[in-house]
Formats: sequence, structure tokens, C-alpha cells
Amino acid sequence: MEREEIHANIDAWVAAGQAGALSEEEKQALAEHLEACPACREVADQAAKVSGAVSRAMAEDRPDAGFEDRLVEGFRKNAPRAAPASPARRGLLRFAAAAAVLVVAGLGLLLASGLDANLLRSRSGSGVKAHQDPRDGIGSPALENDAVPAGRENLAGKEEGIQAPASEEAEVMLVEKEMKKLSRSKRREARRPSAPGDFYGPDHNTESYSHQPENPFVKVADDPRSTFSIDVDTASYANVRRFLNRGALPQKGAVRIEEMINYFGYDYAPPEGDEPFAVHMEVARCPWNLAHRLVRIGLKGKVVEREARPPSNLVFLIDVSGSMQSSNKLPLLRKAMKLLARQLTEDDFVTIVTYAGRESLVLPSTPAAPPGRILAAIDSLRSGGSTHGSAGIRLAYEQARTNFVAGGTNRVILATDGDFNVGVTSNSALVDLIRKEAKSGVFLTVLGFGMGNYKDDKMELLADKGNGNYAYIDTLDEAKKVLVHDLSGTLVTIAKDVKIQVEFNPVAVDSWRLIGYENRVMAHQDFNDDTKDAGEIGAGHTVTALYEVVPASEGSGEDEVDPLKFQEGRRPSSAAYSGALLWLKLRHKLPEGETSRLQEFGVQDSTLDFASASADFRFASAVAAFGMLLRDSPHKGTASFDGVKELAAEGLADDPHGLRAEFVRLVDKAKALSR
Repeated sequence: MEREEIHANIDAWVAAGQAGALSEEEKQALAEHLEACPACREVADQAAKVSGAVSRAMAEDRPDAGFEDRLVEGFRKNAPRAAPASPARRGLLRFAAAAAVLVVAGLGLLLASGLDANLLRSRSGSGVKAHQDPRDGIGSPALENDAVPAGRENLAGKEEGIQAPASEEAEVMLVEKEMKKLSRSKRREARRPSAPGDFYGPDHNTESYSHQPENPFVKVADDPRSTFSIDVDTASYANVRRFLNRGALPQKGAVRIEEMINYFGYDYAPPEGDEPFAVHMEVARCPWNLAHRLVRIGLKGKVVEREARPPSNLVFLIDVSGSMQSSNKLPLLRKAMKLLARQLTEDDFVTIVTYAGRESLVLPSTPAAPPGRILAAIDSLRSGGSTHGSAGIRLAYEQARTNFVAGGTNRVILATDGDFNVGVTSNSALVDLIRKEAKSGVFLTVLGFGMGNYKDDKMELLADKGNGNYAYIDTLDEAKKVLVHDLSGTLVTIAKDVKIQVEFNPVAVDSWRLIGYENRVMAHQDFNDDTKDAGEIGAGHTVTALYEVVPASEGSGEDEVDPLKFQEGRRPSSAAYSGALLWLKLRHKLPEGETSRLQEFGVQDSTLDFASASADFRFASAVAAFGMLLRDSPHKGTASFDGVKELAAEGLADDPHGLRAEFVRLVDKAKALSR
């Protein structure tokens, strides 16, 4: 794909991108060109602003059948004519009017569902050439002789009736004004129900989730080891709650059982001495299959009191693109970040970086107390434009490195819906970028906001590869949980690259299954390899992992595959007859260290009835069973929504913030929706 071809037809390429009609290869080519060409990037930014104006108007009112004609007529009558405008501006406004009509008349749906990029590009005609914009001397696309490209005359009207305003702001204001003033009362009658300020209703959903098949049962004879990275993310549970509270079951990809379990705190004893975390284990009969065992492995991070928290160098990296307009996005984000700002002290410093079509340093590194300057900067944020997330990431890490605090907390806090559409946008390229930036010793927190275009897969990947944690903020209460109640755990890392390896005893175990952590499974040889990245644990965090184990006495004794021709089964060692069920090994590094430390523990088998297990064990198993029901897991056994409530009941006693009681209410909602 030639760069000149994109440059010459930039408006059609941008239109194709907004309609979702570009292939992955074409999207990447467009992103690379926009990265290199400021003039074309400006066109893309302006198109995004127009789209944002349409979105804001549509959030309030929907058009009736005559709206298209009135919109075009309004453009003809009211477009400013006084100031001279470049041919590029006139071409852009024709494109803006056409795009608005396509959206409001329903043709946008046709574009998104079947019109390919070649057709859209063909409408740009052959009369587009590079033009020197008199404002900055940078080449930008323009229409030769101001000709209207083939196929657009009937959409945008004659050229003499639509002349461009003199500025970007005037363009956006014009579109928004015309959208709002035409037939307001009739359009209200046609409105569909939606949340206040939420443009992305049930008919528009581009949310994306990573598909992860559930971990299967593994025969000990085939592989006695399980190796994985810990995960302290909690986003999945809050996102599942959002689905259920809006009257819908979540997508299977949105349900990550380990994040649901780890959303809740558990009463594990903290470590003693200099160890960063303590290890707790428990074994009982499995509640959804009484012939099996359920094994709980729990970690408790060292508690760091607020007054003992080390100095912080924090960079708030905030998405202010057009997609962040809804009430559950930038408005909620501003409230959340102000909550965090008020928790900081004079030992903390805050930098604010934003990104839309371009990255911007809104507030250089500033003492957090008093918080007035930080709060004012947050209040000033407004949304608009495309989403150049990669540029914002680069600037944020540059600021974090510049103001690095040795021995302190150095962290970028990214707040976004994840819908990157300019610059580096593919998941693989973003992973390369974030891995490179993470080598600086700066940690990452990802805060997800919004719905409709939410990119969960992208944000989870960024947190995973960026030495980070990931939370989803659906309400102000959730913001308080993450940024106030769990502040030290969110900000202060006490151990990094934490890996777990479990070896199952072939004398005691026939097969095993790790519940959740599907995207955290590691190769066994990576456990001892200190160059391999793994998860981080924050101050006071609890981490829980569950294994479902089939005892040797309950196994079929038959392999599901043919036996090997050139090998015979391994002979158990003398240690296998000690009554141990498994052997647990953990590795971790200190936050600024590069060499891991090893800890080892043995776990004895137990036939303890599950009713006698600890309340925390029962509650964690209830959450796991709930996740399996939501995923319709083939391993759910006898689990039911009523059974989940029964398991959770005794865990409700110690519930200071009402989170466990809320869980029970969500179970009731899921049960009703599953009928």
C-alpha cells in the first residue's frame, strides 16, 4: 500500500476507518501514515471531532425521517461564508456533512455491516492531490479545482451551498448546532431507552474480549506440574457486575474467574519478618463434585500503612478523545482521579498527560499537597478528537523517567476505554511498546471506563505486559474501593515477577485442573528463568488460586491417548508415600531487584468436609462456582445459583463495605437472567 495513495485520498480512508471497513493491514497502514503525516493526522482529528459532535447530539435526540433533508439545508443556510477557506476545508466539510447524514439516516449501519474499504475509497475520485496549507506549509489533501468527488453530490449538496467555517471549532459547533436544533420534539419521540449520556446503547456494541478456553483436567502421568503467574487484577468482576446491573449476562470472555475471586479481600495472616508475603493453603472436598478435592493457595502481601507509604512519582495518563464523552467515562474519570489526588501527601508528585488526536502535557510534575492545582487541571479536561493512545503512553513514560524517585513509587496510571484508533493500535505492537517502556522500572495501573466500545482485551494485555494491575471503574463506589480503600495495594508494589509452580504427587493425585488464570499459564522452564515476566503483588493484597484435584482413588486409571512406544511410566520416589498431596514452589523479586528468591511448601491431603472449611475458603469457592456458571463451564458439576448463595452465606459476616452482600444480589440477578 503506497503512502501517496493514502495521502491523496485521506478523507475516504478516514471514513473507511470510522465505518470499520478497513482490513487489519489497511488499518496498520493508515495508522503508520497518520503517525508520519501531521496534515493527514489533522484531517483525522477533525473527522473525529465531527463524529463526536454527532454522537453528543444523538445521545440526546434521534432523527425522524425528514432529518436528513433539514440537516443538509441547515448546512447550506448557516455555514459561515465571511472568512476565506482552503480547498481542504471545503472538502472536509463536505465529508463532515455526508458523514453526519450517513449516521443519522441509518446509512452508517450499512457501511459498518458490508461496505468495503475499496468502495469507500473509490468515492474519493481521482481529483485529490497534495495541497500546501497556507497556515503551516505542511502538505495536506485537497480537491483539485474544488471538484466534488463522484458519488458525493447527492449526499452533501452543491459546493456553493456548503462552504467551510474558518476554524476547527466553528466546524464542530456548526454540526452540533444543526444536529440539536432540528425537529427536537419529534426526535425525542423516536428515542430509544439508554443510560444518561451513553451514546453506545444496545444497538451499538464494539466491545472486545479475549477468548480463553478454560483450563482442562491434566493427568499427572502426562504432566505433574502446573506453572503460572499470579494475577491481582480485579477488572473482570466489576465489568461482570456492570453487565448484570444493566440486565444482561456477560460475554464469556469477560468472565475471568481468578479476577472475580481476587476482587474480594480474605482474612489471611500477613507475613512476619522481611518476607513480602505469607502463604496459606487449605484442602477440602470439592463442593460441586464431592469425589474431588478443592485446594486453596492464598498469598497475603505485607501491609504498608498510609503514613509509611514511600514517596510517589505518579503520572495520570488520561484519555480525552471523543469516545470518552459519556457520563460513565470522562465525567466519572474526573471524579475518580480527584478522589485519588485527595489521598496523596506532600511527599507525592503528580504529572498529568492527556491524549486525543495528539498527546499533551497538561500539568508538569507538581507536589500533591495541597491538591488545588491538580484538581483544577483535572476539572479542565474535556473530550474530543481521535485516540492516539500510543503517543500518550510514550509521553507519560518519558515524564515518569524524568521525575523518577529512587526507592519510591514510580507509576503511570492510564485511564481509558481502550479504544485506540490512531498511531500504534494493534495489540502486538502495543505489547512491544509497553514492554519496552516497562524496562524503565516504572509500573503501570490501568483503569477502564465506559461501555459500548470498551476494549477489555487491549487493557488487560497492557497491564499484563507493563508490570501493572487492571481495574474497571463502573461507579464512584468502585473508584473509592480502588483508589481510596485499596490505595497502598494499587500504588505500592512489594514483590514483582511472582510465579507459582505446583508439583502433584502421582501416588495421591490422578489429575488436576487450575481454575482460572488461563492467560497466566507459563512454560515450566520459565519458572526458574528470571528474564521471564510475571505478575506483581501490591501492599496488603490478597491473591487466591484454586485447584480442583481428582484423587488417585477416583481416577479412571486410563489414559485418553495411546501409551508411548518408547517410554514407560515414571516410578514414584520415596517422598511420594509421605501423604503429601502436592509440593508448592514460589519465586519472586523485590521491586527493584533482578534476582528471584525461592520459597517451598508441602501440602498434605485432606478429606475435610467442605462445610467445615474456613468461611473465606467457602466464599472463594462460591465465587469460582459463580464464574463457571456464567461461562457455562463443562466443569461446573453440580454447581447452581442457589448452591452459590448457600456457599457464600457464611462469608457475609465480615463484610465492612457490603461487597459480599452485593455479590449475593448479583447471583440472584444472574439466576433470573438465565431462565
